[in-house]
Amino acid sequence: MEYTVKALAQVAGVSARTLRYYDQIGLLAPGRVSSSGYRIYGQAQVDTLQQILFYRELGMPLEEIKKLISDPGYDSLTALEDYRAELLRRRERLSVLIGNVDKTILAQKGLTEMNDKEKFKGFKKDLIDRNEKQYGAEIREKYGEQTVKESNRKLMNLSQEEYDRMQKTGEEISRLLEQAVRENADPAGEEGKKIAALHREWLGFTWPQYSPEAHAGLTQMYVDDERFTAYYDKNVKGCAAFLRKAVLAWLGM
Repeated sequence: MEYTVKALAQVAGVSARTLRYYDQIGLLAPGRVSSSGYRIYGQAQVDTLQQILFYRELGMPLEEIKKLISDPGYDSLTALEDYRAELLRRRERLSVLIGNVDKTILAQKGLTEMNDKEKFKGFKKDLIDRNEKQYGAEIREKYGEQTVKESNRKLMNLSQEEYDRMQKTGEEISRLLEQAVRENADPAGEEGKKIAALHREWLGFTWPQYSPEAHAGLTQMYVDDERFTAYYDKNVKGCAAFLRKAVLAWLGM
């Protein structure tokens, strides 16, 4: 079956303007253009639009979607299976949060008791799931399955006070890194030592055990893997590299 822009927009629940924009940026071109100048979409374009909307639902930017679906190795079935797996992970996170809310309501009504650790279980689970999605494979390859499981277990068992300290320490590291890079500070100097020590403290919240070699290896991954680099360099370029140099200097390596 074929559709005009207006007809496909109605079927898909998007605006005609959206379809025209997708065509304009090379994300979804019509199958053909009629003699009257109308964009005509066939089944292949309908299926592609469905997958585009799937990815948009996950919050993926249009540029990334375009890069993904235009890749010669792109397989729609594999993509759908991956999408389903992500939806299941989201459902699990939502189930944890819903259970958390339900128990909080009962606790506030005086019908049950809820300790502080339980109150924030859903948020910590969400953090673990996001880290798994972004970096799980690389971390497991570098440190092993058991280490990752123990790290996740340690995070889940943090008290709210410990969890808050971990978050604040991470924020302080980012702030000091950006300041140091802007001021062209010496990674081996006092600022670098302070940042490295804070990073060691931050790792202690989730690492089952600490080793200087593992610490150095992690900061090396920060500069080798563009995703980690992008995280640290999101506001000021050079933060990931500064952190690596500071940690190596602090460790005497």
